[in-house]
Amino acid sequence: MNAILQLCDASYRYRGGSVALQAVSFAVDEGQNIGLVGESGAGKTTLLRLLLGLAAPTSGSVMFDGVALDRRNRERMVQFRRSVQTVFQDPYASLDPRQSIGRSVSEPLRSLGIATGADARARVEEALNAVGLPADSATRYPHEFSGGQRQRVAIARAVVGHPRVLLADEPVSALDMTTRIQVLDLLAELGQNNNLTVVMVSHDLGAVAALCSRIVVLQRGRVVEQGDTSTVLAAPAEPYTRTLLASVPRLPSV
Repeated sequence: MNAILQLCDASYRYRGGSVALQAVSFAVDEGQNIGLVGESGAGKTTLLRLLLGLAAPTSGSVMFDGVALDRRNRERMVQFRRSVQTVFQDPYASLDPRQSIGRSVSEPLRSLGIATGADARARVEEALNAVGLPADSATRYPHEFSGGQRQRVAIARAVVGHPRVLLADEPVSALDMTTRIQVLDLLAELGQNNNLTVVMVSHDLGAVAALCSRIVVLQRGRVVEQGDTSTVLAAPAEPYTRTLLASVPRLPSV
């Protein structure tokens, strides 16, 4: 497999001097699901910003398709944003209550110049169908949907432009257990059917185990362990990983 996303000794230091990430290196192969885990303060949010191209590493590099991201190269960044989309944690905050579902889902198509008019409407219908929502959802508004349905809408918005990578930031932490399993199943299905690469940022090892074939464990801005999820969770080499495994509620196998 070829690495679609790669961090090479990436570090990030805030303006005040505090270090958020220190020499982080790992690769994400195309079509692979990978989980980035760690407690609050481990550096997950900063890492996600680097992977989204919202911030540049202080040193080291973020590679996409073998080429270092350059935020100054507008044309290349537009192509990158068409290829990499995200789903955020809170399904209630991620949708504009004043916009119809169809308007929200079509937003990436408009902002990235992918499609307009009838083509955009067809893509919205396709995306809603892919996440298990009826086409008439497009005319409704967020307050008419449950939290799980809203997260499906958020996923539809992320995949409507047919990206290659989906970055999921704690996508199930705000959901009840049954809905969590449904959303994880949905992400797995989308990945398999569309060769979509999923990178899930989470503190929940159970959710990561249910979805991801590989895992990267962060502690205080450093990668302390990485490898196949089943191997790492069955016999973690690092005390920190063992602590996470013992303390974080886990989902049953799905």
